[in-house]
Amino acid sequence: MKDSLHLKAPGGWINDPNGFIYYQGEYHLFYQYFPYGTRWGTMHWGHAVSQDLVHWEHLGVALFPTKGYDRNGIFSGSALEVDGKLYLYYTGVKYLETNEEDIHCSIHDSFESSQAMLISEDGRHFDNWGQKRLLIPVIRDKEKGDPKDTRDPKVWREDGTCYMILGSTYRKKVGRALFFKSPDGLNWEFAGECRDEAFGETLECPDIFRIGEQYVILGSPMNVTEAGIEHRHHAKCGLADFKLPQCEMKLRGDFRFVDYGLDFYAPQTALDEAGRRVIIGWIRMPEPVKDDPDGRGPWIGMMSMPRVVEVENGHISFRVHPNVDALYSKRCLSPDDVPEGHPFRIRTSMKEGEALNVCGYRISVEDGRVTTDRSEVFPDLKNYRTRAETPETGRAENTLDIFVSPHLVEVFVNNGQYVITHVVYGLKKKLAGKVEELLVEKEYTE
Repeated sequence: MKDSLHLKAPGGWINDPNGFIYYQGEYHLFYQYFPYGTRWGTMHWGHAVSQDLVHWEHLGVALFPTKGYDRNGIFSGSALEVDGKLYLYYTGVKYLETNEEDIHCSIHDSFESSQAMLISEDGRHFDNWGQKRLLIPVIRDKEKGDPKDTRDPKVWREDGTCYMILGSTYRKKVGRALFFKSPDGLNWEFAGECRDEAFGETLECPDIFRIGEQYVILGSPMNVTEAGIEHRHHAKCGLADFKLPQCEMKLRGDFRFVDYGLDFYAPQTALDEAGRRVIIGWIRMPEPVKDDPDGRGPWIGMMSMPRVVEVENGHISFRVHPNVDALYSKRCLSPDDVPEGHPFRIRTSMKEGEALNVCGYRISVEDGRVTTDRSEVFPDLKNYRTRAETPETGRAENTLDIFVSPHLVEVFVNNGQYVITHVVYGLKKKLAGKVEELLVEKEYTE
């Protein structure tokens, strides 16, 4: 089974991207996967590979529960290449109370977490019985972590040492990042922590990396209430002062949304073949797709297209990856000429008061902000946000790079100054408003 531009659930449910890495000449993307239905359940790791970050091939299940410490789920984690092998780091989950009517969910959200790994010799074969090892047992001292909400190891190597950042909480009052370090990726010791109210009640899926001389931290704070926003868990980003090897970190400036559509969550980054920092996030969908024509069956959950992370004058931007830019460069006359089910691209610009209707999805500029409205493609959706807006862009004219697929629209504003990603259903393939270029992927039309 293959996907283009957006990796979709291969039937069933997916959420967080995991183990994102360029390894032995191809990109690997694992993902949280419940193959038995379009709902959250006992997590496995699904696996897909790509040569270009655009065309993805599903390879099936890579990791699944086999040990006492991961019997109820292989939660999120990351990947690292060590001596030609692929080290996969994850959080193992064990329920403390059993639900006899539904073994895939815990009672009273009662479980404990530990950090573990699986070593693959080639990134294609995964011995879930013989190649797992427990790295960091359940942390029972709440001054040092949390037995339940310590998870999502992101591992990287810097200056010859391996480091791990974990999301956690301090007594359910404030989110925190925990740091561990290792000489070999196998033996770990505690190295430091950072607590910050910007991390919400609990921090999920943290990721820290360097762009030039500046460190960027990503994370998904939980239970952060903001006016007019019904979701309480969001992917955010900011600059950080970070010192190694002591692992001292402090946020510098705002911790803002990664994506202003607010359907984007739990992103993970990796270096691409050219050394660029690339980000992919999980797109939360409000309802499953029940009758996709490609035979995968009902599914829910998909990934964003790849974006390049850059920092300019203290602002973090998320830009269209060059591989996507190169592929989506074939001119097209109208959306009606695009093969059924395939994405297309619109490049245009808009000033204050101007509007564009993209197949029922409305984009406009109001009060200096780019705004979007999907109510026309979600006419029966209840209690769910349909509008989004960026902060003020500071531009008299805003350039827009819009990628439209059957279930997702991604709007890049001013070369990634801000991005709005929205799940959509029932696009009508009609445009109204000024469009400068309509583009499709070359291979679909040549």
